[in-house]
Amino acid sequence: MNTVSSARDWKYPSVSTVVPSSSSTRKKGLYASIRVSRTWRISVTLKYEIKKLIYVHLVLWLLLVAKMSVGHLRLLSHDQVAMPYQWEYPYLLSIVPSLLGLLSFPRNNISYLVLSMISMGLFSIAPLIYGSMEMFPAAQQLYRHGKAYRFLFGFSAVSVMYLVLVLAVQVHAWQLYYSKKLLDSWFTSTQEKKRK
Repeated sequence: MNTVSSARDWKYPSVSTVVPSSSSTRKKGLYASIRVSRTWRISVTLKYEIKKLIYVHLVLWLLLVAKMSVGHLRLLSHDQVAMPYQWEYPYLLSIVPSLLGLLSFPRNNISYLVLSMISMGLFSIAPLIYGSMEMFPAAQQLYRHGKAYRFLFGFSAVSVMYLVLVLAVQVHAWQLYYSKKLLDSWFTSTQEKKRK
């Protein structure tokens, strides 16, 4: 049996350095463990990326809640913080898909991840689409005539909220993409376990 000669070889052992060439059953076992290790690494990486996106979404969500609270409680005048747009109310439910996604991670729960993806379309992406349509006339008026009627700390509320919209769409799109990849990874590993 060949021995590992350096730390680099040990970190990434090849089949020939670990298993003698005459033992085909050991090779099959090693290939299976490498495949499981690869699936596990993919799952961990995707979970990490989704968690980062969930935390970015949480920051956006908290900023939106703070803006809406200040607007409704009249802590500042409406010249500084405008009243919320209609799309902001249903978007508050966008925290539900993120929580379902976080709940699916500890035990690789496929059903929670699927619920998270479906509810993300309903509670996150649909309000953002409606919001882009709701704010379009005000954005068009700002672009054509240079007049803004709602403000957020001296800036045009339409401009700021479109910036939030663009950022939120990107966060949710990447979150859906990584969730789909993670779902495929979990499904593949579940099918491999059933075959054994």
